[in-house]
Formats: sequence, structure tokens, C-alpha cells
Amino acid sequence: MGATEPNVLLAALIEEAGVSRAGLAAHINRIGRSRGLCLRYEHTAVARWLKGQRPRGQVPDLVCEVLGNRLNRPLSLDDIGMAAPGAGAGAGGPASSLGGFVERTTALWRSDAQQRPHILASAAVTGTTAVMPVWEWENPPEDLDVSRSGTTRVGAADIVTLRAARAHYELMYRRAGGIATRSRIVGFLNAETAPLLRGAYSDATGRQLHRATGGLVAVAGICAYDSDAHGLAQRYFHQALRLAKASGDRGLGGYVIALLVNQSLCLAEYRQSVAFAQAALRAASGHITPALATDLYAMQAKAYAHLGDAGSALDCIRRAESKAERIRPGEEPDETGYVQPGLVDVQVAEALLGLGDLPGAREHAAAAVRTPAHDRGRVHRLAMLTHVELRQGEADRAAATAVEMAERARGMESQRLRDRLRAVRDDLIASGCAEAGRAAELIDGALRVPL
Repeated sequence: MGATEPNVLLAALIEEAGVSRAGLAAHINRIGRSRGLCLRYEHTAVARWLKGQRPRGQVPDLVCEVLGNRLNRPLSLDDIGMAAPGAGAGAGGPASSLGGFVERTTALWRSDAQQRPHILASAAVTGTTAVMPVWEWENPPEDLDVSRSGTTRVGAADIVTLRAARAHYELMYRRAGGIATRSRIVGFLNAETAPLLRGAYSDATGRQLHRATGGLVAVAGICAYDSDAHGLAQRYFHQALRLAKASGDRGLGGYVIALLVNQSLCLAEYRQSVAFAQAALRAASGHITPALATDLYAMQAKAYAHLGDAGSALDCIRRAESKAERIRPGEEPDETGYVQPGLVDVQVAEALLGLGDLPGAREHAAAAVRTPAHDRGRVHRLAMLTHVELRQGEADRAAATAVEMAERARGMESQRLRDRLRAVRDDLIASGCAEAGRAAELIDGALRVPL
């Protein structure tokens, strides 16, 4: 852990152990004296460690011993965030122990539940750091045994609860938005899911536990993304990817990568979007369902359109449309339920708009709007149709579409939807049409309400 990054692992363990900063310092001084060390630490030293400073000599080992004794489990330097520089395991990929990953993961949940500012404000990583979790998911080593010893025995009922929670929070997200849902799901992860991950389970139960937790953590990432907390969202997606690897479910990993592809598109990392989508299709080829393949190809088409590669974009559109014809809802996992009828049309419309094919974009955007969808999906479809209608010079028609979009967006707390509303508003005003101006005023009214 870098010197400038707060040590969330140590903070979580101190809180879990129920010891004060002054108390921890006193315990370290005492155990140090028993070993011939003259230590005079106070609470201010612990405060510096929590800010990221690593104490010298044997002190990190003493911290492990003191906290480990209070928690009745062994702790490593990696567990307390004090591994020697270059010895850490990064995001918690297969190169690290699964136990260490669980400690880091639950520490992030605790910090997020406490609304620590540095967690919420963290920026998304790029380059090798962004690619490595995907590479580690795709490549060996695999987890040969994910069983764990602990005080709480995890059973089938716990797995059912986690799956039900994922469905509950996903529905809440669709109806109310990620901003309203995020604190609820993070609170559940911290209070209910973390003790299960630290519990006792066999390899078979452990894989089901990691599978169910991965799906839940992915929704937490979606809510963070929808709240414009991109760095936090990315960390949740990387956690979900590691959990998917531990579960042995390649299809879940492919779904999580689709979420990373979508985020990369939002951040204008178009080449990364293509590379991630290709990794999912390649590494999970036998486990990618038609719905997930549809979305991955459609998002690739959008990325290629932004890159100006019309040939590759059109090829991906054809592949997406072909896969969409094979979707059988009853045969899809819960996570791919977002790939509803009409989704491929709105994705294709965006790609064709990027390629300058207005008639084609209009045809697909109109088809998407004609297809039933939940309110959140309908807002995005209406926004796309508004953009196309304005580009075709049909400002009056676009104004009517925008009014319906604004009405559908009422009650949702979503930064992503607000971004769409603002973009539509700016386009309406630029058209100079009176009806478009009135529609823009309606959107202004919605945007005045703070999130």
C-alpha cells in the first residue's frame, strides 16, 4: 500500500478488533518490551499508519500479532496493508491468497459503508493496472480449493439469501437509480455478506458462495458507476471478477467483463472496450450465453464506430443481431436479464449514429422505443431517438419524444440518466425550435432537484 493511500485494511481490522488507536499502541509497546525492544508509540503513530505510513523494523509483525490475537486468526503483513513495497498482490488476483483477497475486499466494503471520502473520490485506473485483473481472470492459476475454516458455518440458506438480495437490489436500481440504491447494497455487503465470506465452508459451498457474492458485488459496482464514482465502480468490478474466478463460473466472469466494457465506453477508452470484449468472448466462449454475446458484440460495434472503423463496427452489428435471435430468456442466468428485447436496437442505433448512418440509426432507435422495457431502459431509448430525430431536422417530433423521456425519468436518482438528460437538453436548445425549447425547460425542472 502506497504511502499516500490510506490503509483501509488496517482501519477495518482495528475496528473489527474493537481496540482504540491508543490501545493498539500500548499493546505494541508491551509486546515489544517482552522482546527487548524499547518502543514508545502513541495514538498519533497509529494515525500515521492509517494514513499509509509503514513503520520500520519488527513493528508491522507486532501489529499482526496484536490484532491477530484479538481476532483469533493469523494475520499477514499483506492482510494489514503493510507488505513490503513490491510484495503486495495488487487487486487480489490469483497470485495472492484467496484469504488475503477476502480481507481486502471486506475492508473496501467497510470503508464504503462509512462513506470515507478517499474511497468515493478515487479515480479509475488505466493502462496495465486496469488490464491486469482481466488477464488474471483469463489465465492460470485457478483456485483448486476455496474451502475455509471460520466460526460461522455457511449453508444453502445463506446462498439463497445472497441471490435474493442481488435480485432485490438490481430491481431497486432499475426503479430508483444507483445513487438511491448504493448505500443499501453496500450496507448489506458489509453487515451480511462479509461474515459469510469469513465463515466456514467446503469447497463446493464456497464456490456457490463466491458465485452469489460476485453477482451481488457486480450490482454494487453498477450502482457506483451510476453514481459517477468510476474508481470505486472499477474496484467493485475487479472484485466481482476475482470472485467469479474463485467460483469457477466462466459465464459470470464474462458478464463482469461486459460491465467493464460498458464503463470503458463511458470513459472513452474505446480500444480497451474492444480488447475486454474480445477477452470475454475468447476465454468464456463455451459459457457465454446468446444474451451476453449480443451485448458484447453490440458494445464492440459502438467502440469501433468511435474509432472510425466502419467495417469492424458493421461486422459486430451483424454478429450482435445474429446472437439476439438465439436468446431464450428461460435459459439465461439472472445477471443477463438486462439484455431485454430492444436493447440491441438501441445499441446498434448508437453505433450507426457514430458512423453517420442516420436512416439506419432512426430505424433501430424507433424499433427500440416500440419494444416494451422497464422505465430506466426506456429513458435511454427515448434519449437516443431524440438525438436521431434532431440530427434529421425533426425538432418538433424530437421535442415530443424528449417530453416522454423526462416524464419517465422522474423519481430516478442516477448520474448517468442526468447526463443523458443534459445532453438531450443541450441538443434541443441548439435546434432553436419553440417546442424543443419548452421540452428543454421541462428537463431543466427535473435537473433542479438535487440528487
